[in-house]
Amino acid sequence: MNATKQFSNIKTSEKIAVNTNDLQAMLGCGRRSAVQIGELAEARIQFGKRVFWNVEKVRAYVNAISG
Repeated sequence: MNATKQFSNIKTSEKIAVNTNDLQAMLGCGRRSAVQIGELAEARIQFGKRVFWNVEKVRAYVNAISG
């Protein structure tokens, strides 16, 4: 498998979609909790085997449940 190019110069807060590791860092929780929150927010984006998470949907969901 070919390695993917990493764009470390872009802040997570400026991205429109993040991978699961970035979602974990953004939420400050483990993989299982991050995936659960992402799925409850209906933020999952899948391209083949790659999974990304829509940052805006996750933010909106977290803001809605923290009310």
